[in-house]
Amino acid sequence: MQIETLIIGAGAAGMMAAAHVGPDVLIVDHAKAPGEKIRISGGGRCNFTNLHTSPANFISQNKHFCKSALGRYTQWDFIGLVDQHKIPWHEKTLGQLFCDTSARDIIAMLRAEMDRAGAQLWLQTDVSDISHDGSHFHATLMREGRRTQVQMRNLVVASGGKSIPKMGATGLGYQIAQQFGLPIAEPRPGLVPLTFSDNKFKPLAGTATPARVSANGTSFDEAILFTHRGLSGPAVLQASSYWQEGEAICINLAPTGDLMGQLQQHRKRDGRRAFTTILGQHLPNRLVDHLADELPLAGNIADQSDDTLAAICTALTNWTLTPSGSEGYRTAEVTLGGVDTDALSSKTMAAKSVPGLYFIGECVDVTGWLGGYNFQWAWSSGWAAGQAIRST
Repeated sequence: MQIETLIIGAGAAGMMAAAHVGPDVLIVDHAKAPGEKIRISGGGRCNFTNLHTSPANFISQNKHFCKSALGRYTQWDFIGLVDQHKIPWHEKTLGQLFCDTSARDIIAMLRAEMDRAGAQLWLQTDVSDISHDGSHFHATLMREGRRTQVQMRNLVVASGGKSIPKMGATGLGYQIAQQFGLPIAEPRPGLVPLTFSDNKFKPLAGTATPARVSANGTSFDEAILFTHRGLSGPAVLQASSYWQEGEAICINLAPTGDLMGQLQQHRKRDGRRAFTTILGQHLPNRLVDHLADELPLAGNIADQSDDTLAAICTALTNWTLTPSGSEGYRTAEVTLGGVDTDALSSKTMAAKSVPGLYFIGECVDVTGWLGGYNFQWAWSSGWAAGQAIRST
């Protein structure tokens, strides 16, 4: 079987590329259905992009690499496509856009675009024995117990990272890159809950509160959620992508307002009330009870000197914790690292050393923040590769 282009991976990036590559393209995936990560994302409504997308929202060893693709296919371009297909959507918070009805609307839209472009889709198909003879790639496809040898001029790798292995995630993209001599930036879980070996937060499981979480000099102001094994919530997931194992994170439990000034006002107005009761107006009561084991919170608010209040405010706004690890790829929303961008063209996503070989989406060392940024990278990088192939 001879085709022009083979795309490995029918996820967000792969389907986007298939819709733009042009005729004679085959996209394959080992899953039973395309776009499974799209389907489960955003609570089933798919946070498909973010209004505030910019290169600053992405992590990579080369922070400039993503600029070309993001600049040429923007969030506004994708929103235009969504509108063209009459998919209703809304902004939730912080520029995050969601489908009004179902994430399946985005999958159906991409399928329609692929059909319009004439792309073939083979599901429950395994790929092996990939090679290159200097002018063409060769691969073996196994589908429904039948083996097909395929030859193609272009090979697009959109197989994702290692996150959520129960959905079939593998390191295939990294294996293909290494086979052809491309370096890999070490992969690790990103946007992932952090764990503590002593289960210190187990009694607080289910408690959430606004906070500022900082890791390696980068901070995020959103909610944190205490779990049986540690910490989660948007602020923690965001910071986890900057956190390195063995390092501490810093949590500010009073990210807005002047906590010291507020407590001094309470002391004037509510002097006879218990200090823990006063703090319960600013933090969840279960968290206050937990902190009472570590901080001098006994007595009435009137009994607390300015020095004591200042010390407690410092503790609450600079709560330093050292996680023992993370929940790993099992629950990680993305994979950090991947195919080293130095080996790729930022304009076309093509491997510099292997003509016709492209890497797009999550398998590349470009990782977005939580909030629709990773989907936008999938759309932009898939579009860039598709346009490059179409023009050759």
